[in-house]
Amino acid sequence: MIGRGTRLRPDYDKNYFTIMDFRNATRQFADPDFDGTPVVIIDDDNGGKSEGTETPTPTGEEPPVKPPPTDPRLPKKYYIDSVEVNILNERVQFIGNDGKLITESLKDYSRKNILQRYATMNNFIKEWTTAEKTNAIIEELITQGVFLDELREISGKSKDLFDDFDLILHIAYDKKPLTRRERVENVKKRGYLYKYSDVCQKVLNALLEKYQDNGIDEIENIQILRNSPFSNIGSTASIVKLFGGKNNYLQTILELKKIIYEAA
Repeated sequence: MIGRGTRLRPDYDKNYFTIMDFRNATRQFADPDFDGTPVVIIDDDNGGKSEGTETPTPTGEEPPVKPPPTDPRLPKKYYIDSVEVNILNERVQFIGNDGKLITESLKDYSRKNILQRYATMNNFIKEWTTAEKTNAIIEELITQGVFLDELREISGKSKDLFDDFDLILHIAYDKKPLTRRERVENVKKRGYLYKYSDVCQKVLNALLEKYQDNGIDEIENIQILRNSPFSNIGSTASIVKLFGGKNNYLQTILELKKIIYEAA
């Protein structure tokens, strides 16, 4: 039934499935000799048989009924022949970007894929701190088979406290992750802001608070200057002018990012 389970139906919210494996038979799907192109035997009206590689489209069938949404806070219950059963052990498996089942630990698999892209920690830090949008780096890593959300759950590093940057350093390079609060405190201890005027310091301190609360995406977007508390300081144009123009402001943001992540 795994073959049917893996058929996605996003229009019916079928994006994943659960296997109840009593005999560990699913291990067979990690065996390359077990997999192969599925063959469908189709009986025609004259009693003949033909082979194909695609499942015939059923006719006259009603689409499946979309089940009502369930409350994720409630425990799931499973029944076999009307008898309630309990889950004693659970294993989550993932499909890699090559379409094959991942048989090693998710952490090891992700570390390998990160190191294929960034052989050293310095290479990764350099690209992260010089990128205009770090989100592009994250999206690229996801396409290469780095499961950041699942790695967070395994490592217990909440996105409310830790950057993707620190999660990656922890997984790929065995570095102790720092919280965003710790990174902000390190920036302030270094006295980096003192080279700016009082009003520019006010802007940069507000940007650091935004980073601490919501991550690096906040300060990379110049549109944030339209919102409070920046709107209380002045318009976007007037704030940018304080730093010597738009290009100088963007350069200041890149420098601020570099200072934030130098504590790695």
